[in-house]
Amino acid sequence: MLYYLHMLQESFSPFRLFQYITVRAVAAAGTAFVMSILLGPSVVAFLKKLKVGQYVREEIHDMHEKKVGTPTMGGVLIIGSILISSLLWANLSNPLLWLVLGTLLYMGAVGFWDDFTQIQKKRSKGLSARRKLALQIIWAVVLVGLLRLLPESEGRFEDIMIPFSKYPIVGGAGFVFSFVWITLVVVGASNAVNLTDGLDGLAIGCSSSVALSYLALAYVAGHSVFASYLLVPYVRGAGELSVFCGAMVGSCLGFLWYNCHPAEVFMGDTGSLSLGGAIAVVALLIKQELLLVIVGGVFVMEAVSVIIQVASFKMTGRRVFAMAPLHHHFEKKNWSETQITVRFWILSIIFALLGILTLKIR
Repeated sequence: MLYYLHMLQESFSPFRLFQYITVRAVAAAGTAFVMSILLGPSVVAFLKKLKVGQYVREEIHDMHEKKVGTPTMGGVLIIGSILISSLLWANLSNPLLWLVLGTLLYMGAVGFWDDFTQIQKKRSKGLSARRKLALQIIWAVVLVGLLRLLPESEGRFEDIMIPFSKYPIVGGAGFVFSFVWITLVVVGASNAVNLTDGLDGLAIGCSSSVALSYLALAYVAGHSVFASYLLVPYVRGAGELSVFCGAMVGSCLGFLWYNCHPAEVFMGDTGSLSLGGAIAVVALLIKQELLLVIVGGVFVMEAVSVIIQVASFKMTGRRVFAMAPLHHHFEKKNWSETQITVRFWILSIIFALLGILTLKIR
């Protein structure tokens, strides 16, 4: 909305700053952060009033007994601050922006339903895995349809790029393959963030570094000169996704203010599914979806630990980890919650920097 003030620069020259993506990305981050800080106490108090307290898995009840009853569904604060900040600072005529905002809201709604079901049933399990997967697949179908229609993505959405290469590993993959691929990326990313959300500040801190990395990647993808120089796919209009990612960074840091140990509020599936889904769609739009394996390394580690644990137990009857996801394994090894969280943050920052570094390795 404020983007359009640059049209008045002849009347007031400082308004010209609003046409620059870098300025608006920083402003979006600042706005989302301030909103989260200011609205946080009210949101926490409101959630407490509604008695939407957290339920803890039986296997970890002894370790996390103190967390029982802590307000959940704090993802509404994350979604709200990202949405308002993006609407304030981004170019609202950009269709790519609306795709990401739509994903944020849709996945947030799925997560909200899951959280509400947990509270209603008074247990740590909400929607069934099948129902949650079906809802995520529905959105993947919508995404594929829209990506085929948009001029910005029509010629590229069937290409699959890999890090370190300037050419697609698969070009013109076809509708069926593209649908399966997009579904895997969206479902995988949203659920990986969801699995990581088990310790105070863990998922939200890692999400902020991933969002910051994709802020830089989106800016490069939307800048024809930089994209040509660095040999990455140029996506017209992708620069506006930097503003969205900036809002995400600010929102994550603001929420972390209240989610750090000991947490006053949890994001719940409302926050984790929306963040994971939005990051996935940003990656898909700028054709850097495989880079998520590097940039979101912590999320990948957490998800893979669950896959290994389940597969090992079903095939051999033995468990590889003391408990999955991975952060619970280290809890069982007597690492403190703060140690695990901070060390995973460090890894997440390193992974994010490595992801950006791939831009120079082609």
